Amino acid sequence: MADKQFKKKIGDALGNNVLRGALGRFGDAYTTAREKAYEGYDFKAISENIERVKSYAASHLDEMLDQFEREATTRGAKVYRATTGEDAKQYILELAKSQSVKRVVKSKSMASEEILLNKTLLAEGMDVQETDLGEWIVQLAGQHPSHMVLPAIHMTKEEVADTFTNHLNRLNEPEISELVKTARVELRKKFLEADMGISGANIAVAETGTLIMMTNEGNARLTATLPPVHVYLVGIEKIVPKFEDAGHIIQALPKSATGQKITSYVSMVTGQTPAYYPDGTVKDKEFHIILMDNGRRKMYEDEKFKKTFQCIRCASCLNVCPAFQLVGGHVYGHIYTGGIGTILTNFLNSEKDAQNPQNLCLQCGKCSEVCPGKLDIPEMILEIRNRMGEKQGLPFTQKFALDVVSNRRLFHSLLRTASIAQKPFSKGQPVIRHLPMFLSGLTEKKSLPTVAKVPFRDVFKTIKQDVKKRKGTIALYAGCLIDFVYPKIGEGMIVALNEKGYEVVFPDGQSCCGAPATYMGDRKNARKCAIMNIEALEAEKVDYVVTACPTCTHALIDSFQELLQDDPALVARAEELSRKSRDFSKLLFDLGGLKIGGDGEPLKVTYHDSCHLKRKRGVSAEPRKLLSDTLGVQLIEMNESDRCCGFAGSYSIKFPELSGPIMERKLGNIEATGADAVVVDCPGCLMQISGGLDKRNPGIKVIHTAELLLEKRKKAPKKNKK
Repeated sequence: MADKQFKKKIGDALGNNVLRGALGRFGDAYTTAREKAYEGYDFKAISENIERVKSYAASHLDEMLDQFEREATTRGAKVYRATTGEDAKQYILELAKSQSVKRVVKSKSMASEEILLNKTLLAEGMDVQETDLGEWIVQLAGQHPSHMVLPAIHMTKEEVADTFTNHLNRLNEPEISELVKTARVELRKKFLEADMGISGANIAVAETGTLIMMTNEGNARLTATLPPVHVYLVGIEKIVPKFEDAGHIIQALPKSATGQKITSYVSMVTGQTPAYYPDGTVKDKEFHIILMDNGRRKMYEDEKFKKTFQCIRCASCLNVCPAFQLVGGHVYGHIYTGGIGTILTNFLNSEKDAQNPQNLCLQCGKCSEVCPGKLDIPEMILEIRNRMGEKQGLPFTQKFALDVVSNRRLFHSLLRTASIAQKPFSKGQPVIRHLPMFLSGLTEKKSLPTVAKVPFRDVFKTIKQDVKKRKGTIALYAGCLIDFVYPKIGEGMIVALNEKGYEVVFPDGQSCCGAPATYMGDRKNARKCAIMNIEALEAEKVDYVVTACPTCTHALIDSFQELLQDDPALVARAEELSRKSRDFSKLLFDLGGLKIGGDGEPLKVTYHDSCHLKRKRGVSAEPRKLLSDTLGVQLIEMNESDRCCGFAGSYSIKFPELSGPIMERKLGNIEATGADAVVVDCPGCLMQISGGLDKRNPGIKVIHTAELLLEKRKKAPKKNKK
């Protein structure tokens, strides 16, 4: 659970309208720019090449490092392998002292930020100057970078002008071209006076000992060429086997980082170059390369995190993250920010520093969709969360709630009780619009649905199924929300599947899929839920297991096997369940859909893509076809249809201050379509969006695909008037 100080950081960031505006504008512009930059390129093929090259280098790491050192040394470099950040800092410090270094210029290096190198050098009385424009701005402002590629993205031109004015003691107007000109003038003399240059690198080529930098300002070239001593500080994950392998990263990095086809400068340094001294002397440059571990091997050797070596540090995961776009990088606390930053912080700094930031992840999966290194960042963050839960335990209230949820009889009896106890708050309405006292925040931005008077498991017993030409049997897995909040969704599923020739059974012993426990870091209770449902569903006896909740689908197909991997008998049953489990819309589409027919009444609808359905299951076109082809409704696509609605299970309770703005953006996109209804395939999204629209625009209906099919097809068609 996030602590109070962390919550305060979030509150301060949300209250900073300048920050929100800067991040929002960039986020909106980035998506379009990235799409345009990748036009004509096969992103999937590029990503697969990066995965191949980087995974090979990582799995042959010592061989690659030996080859790089051999080739670089042959060409005049002095290569040092630093096990820790302290080793790296000590090497640079001793080198600086031996060369009587007083003035240092640095081009952009997140590795140097990672180990707080500037602080060490400044403490020894050296003048250390950042020369990347963003890094220089941040340095003058007394801050650290808020973004791996765009260090000063959180600052406006007015703030930059004020920073320059305070530092230079002369007025600077907030004109970008003038601010850049000022920086160029001020920094040029720093290059000429410097005794040492320090750089990072984007790529290290083992085959030739070459270091490659991609920049837009030319400062990296000046840093590498003008000072008589030059040091490259490079993380060992930057290694690639061959020179031609670098091309894949050069293709992807600028497009993914800033939406450029290519950066202004691609600099390649292979070996020692001459150094020109003010007195006219020319001699070979002191050229040093530090290959730094600092926790990277530990990260790679962990089976769950080895793919982090495929990260090319483009920061596209930050650029599309709904949480990052709201609060920026400084809330994350350490040097590396966003989703990948949380993982890096956990290994390269400390688990303690990653504890609060990992909570910011919505698990929406958008980052993985755009990652050119093919990293499943949400799954890695989830693993960190679960490990922390196992090591430290959860707060009492969370643990108690999850213990209740994993106890089927107790959980269900409490839900039945809640259907009666909620009456004073619902006042006869199907929603709760106001809650008292400390619970009032839950209904500030949205209403909440009431618990159904009769749960689906009871409704099911009264349904007479009409199955013609029976083809088989399907077990319906309802999950918590369909069972106890939205039973009509279950009714719609049965009618549709009956029409396809399948009898539907409802195993009574089923309960929560365990997703709340999984996403809150309680693997023990998630495992209990997995076992309970495997035993209840008896997948061996049916043709399919169907659910209309994508989070539940993900649990049935993916999570149960992992949770039970230490028990061969249960794993076998989990695999059988996984093979037979389907999301409702996907199954119905694969079975050939339904006969065309509806009530004939015109209806304009827009469709919201659930994060789990689209990105975990790859289902997006199928429900749209069911709506337009089967019911004949007018489908109007909304902007950002697959952007998270902000529900994310317990996230909306833990971080209502973040969930709210994310939801508001979704509601705005829905309203802009002019649709009569928004259709969803996730009960959680249904709860979030309908709750928000109930407060903001109750005229727009929110409905699940299964329920809309039921509603439109059960009504008798209207007769034409003569």
